[in-house]
Parts: sequence; C-alpha cells; structure tokens
Amino acid sequence: MTIVSTKEFVTNENKYFDMAMTEEIFVKRDNMMFIVARVNENRKKKRFIPDNNLHKAITFDELLERSYEDIHQLFANK
Repeated sequence: MTIVSTKEFVTNENKYFDMAMTEEIFVKRDNMMFIVARVNENRKKKRFIPDNNLHKAITFDELLERSYEDIHQLFANK
C-alpha cells in the first residue's frame, strides 16, 4: 500500500499505474482518498456481483422517503 498526493500521482502517473499491478495506490486529496488498484476476476466477483439478498434492497428514493418520516417523528415526539 502506497499513499501519494494528487500532485505526486499526476507527476509520476505511469510509475503509480505500474505499481498498481501489484499493490493498491491511495491518492490523497484534501480529506478524500482514491484507490488505484488492479481489478482481477476474483475481485470483480467480490465487489460487483449481487448476492441472493438483492431483492431485499431499497432504492435511494425509498431510503430518503423513509428517513424523512423518521426525522419528522423524532421532532414530533420532542
């Protein structure tokens, strides 16, 4: 694992992309971090294929709607 600034990453882009073949590179910008890493077949399966619980998921809009209801109830009870 290597952590670099955005300036360092842009200056030596090829170096860090080559390094990303064998390790994760973290690019730090202000209070954020970005990961540059090689994605192999095993990693794709872990991160991008939904499991059997996908049918239980809700959309972002549903989450937002439910959150508003809960927040209103909290303030109504005070």
